Amino acid sequence: MTVVDTDRIDMADTSDERTLDMMFEWLEPVPEGFKVEIAEGNVYMSPQRDTHWEITFDILEQLRTTYERRQLKTDVRIDFPGLLNGFASAVAALSADAAKGEDGRWRCQDIEFVAEVISRSTAANDYGSKKAAYALAGVPVHLIVDPYTGTWHLHTLPKDDEYRSVLSLDFGTPVDLTSTVVGLTLTTDAFPRD
Repeated sequence: MTVVDTDRIDMADTSDERTLDMMFEWLEPVPEGFKVEIAEGNVYMSPQRDTHWEITFDILEQLRTTYERRQLKTDVRIDFPGLLNGFASAVAALSADAAKGEDGRWRCQDIEFVAEVISRSTAANDYGSKKAAYALAGVPVHLIVDPYTGTWHLHTLPKDDEYRSVLSLDFGTPVDLTSTVVGLTLTTDAFPRD
């Protein structure tokens, strides 16, 4: 005779009905000084470090020459295609006509530029599933800044879940975005290393 635990089966069935909103609600309140993201249904919590903020602020200041303040976001949740992807990118630059969706959040389709500053605890996501989600969303310019290696990685020409063009260079070398929708060159000589 087989005993079936129907409560367990019901619980297993409902676990596939998670939503990003539900998961973020479970995590509130987030401890001060931490950032939370959900990538492919997995929760990642990382401390906000001084090096991370200095690089983020430097990028934001440079983008202000092209973008209005309201177009620039940092650590703001934006949902992306794929299984349960809610990211709080280090920097997101939105198009001039960007508007919030019905859910009250900015739409990934309106992002022209996104930058991630690597943390040791989330590096695999930044180089992997998040990069794939950005490409899938059609984000035209994606920059990964790695203070541990002192390098930056520019990804352009998204197709499906990958970028067709990748350029990796050291801090101190400018990031030429003049031929992209961003239309400027980012200096990197002041980026600190960890």
